[in-house]
This record gives sequence, C-alpha cells and structure tokens, in this order.
Amino acid sequence: MIAAPLVRALEWCRVPPNALTITGVVVTIGAAWLASEGRFLAAGLVLGGAAIFDTLDGALARATGKTSRFGSILDSTGDRVSEGALLAGIGIWFGQSGNSTALMVTLVALISSFLVSYIRARGEVIGIECTVGLFTRTERVIVLALGLFTGFVFISVSVVAVGASITVVERLLYLYREGKEPGE
Repeated sequence: MIAAPLVRALEWCRVPPNALTITGVVVTIGAAWLASEGRFLAAGLVLGGAAIFDTLDGALARATGKTSRFGSILDSTGDRVSEGALLAGIGIWFGQSGNSTALMVTLVALISSFLVSYIRARGEVIGIECTVGLFTRTERVIVLALGLFTGFVFISVSVVAVGASITVVERLLYLYREGKEPGE
C-alpha cells in the first residue's frame, strides 16, 4: 500500500482516525469556497489534498485496530458533507455568473449524488448490499476534480449529473429485483 509509510507515521504520532476524517471535510470545504470564487485550479489542488485525508482515515483505523461503527458513520457523513459542499460551491459560482442552466445541472448532480448513497444505505437497512452502479462516490470525485483541474467544470458537473442519475436508476432496479417478496 502506497499510504503505508504515512499510516505508520500517523500511528506513531497517535493521530486519531476520526481527526483525519474531520480534517478532510474541513479541507474540502476550503476547496468548495475556492470553487465558489471561480478559482477552480486551486480548488482542484485543495480537493486533492482532502482526498489524501479521506484515504488515510480508514487505513489508519484498520492499522491501529480503531475501526468502529461510529467511525464508519462519521466517514459516511463526512463524505456527504464534502460532496455537498463542493457541489454547492460550484453552484454558487454558476449562480453568481448568471448561468442558470449550469446551476440547475449542478443541483441535479447534488441531488442524484446524495440519492446514490441514500439508496445504498436503505438497501443495507433491509439486508441487501447495494454497490451496483456506474457512478459511485469515487468516480464522482475524480470527475469533479478533473473538471476543476482543467477548467471544464460544467462538463464535469454534467457528467456527474447524468452518471449519478443513471446510478440511482440502476440501484433502484437492483433493489426492486432483490427485494421482491415471494408472489410479487
């Protein structure tokens, strides 16, 4: 694992995994603020830094034996806050720029991204693991980061809006097939 030396250093410094989760969220909010100002390259670079924290928190928890149900919930919550903040920042930029079409597409990306995660969680509540779909969080963050790095933000948000919407339908159909009661 490429992060192993960092994990060992964090373990030696006694950094709690949840501190990394929270730091990643705060750093992503910084990226969202930069995006809201149209400073897309800087936002992409900061988002890259946040991704490091997002990767290390779980690895550190596993390495130190500090995995917990709360840590899992905090991580998932942090992911939603981070993704929502980033898309909100991008949406603010589009709104301030007077681009109502781009703002609406960003809102579709935000809603469908949240639904992808929500549907998975609801499936797990009824005992069905639901990881199917084209656009999980990893793909969405990569596409958004690429858009920020290249300046093709509207295209990346559009790809996320379409991809996440397709994933919502994929997951709903999967849960429909898997969750049918006998005789339905």
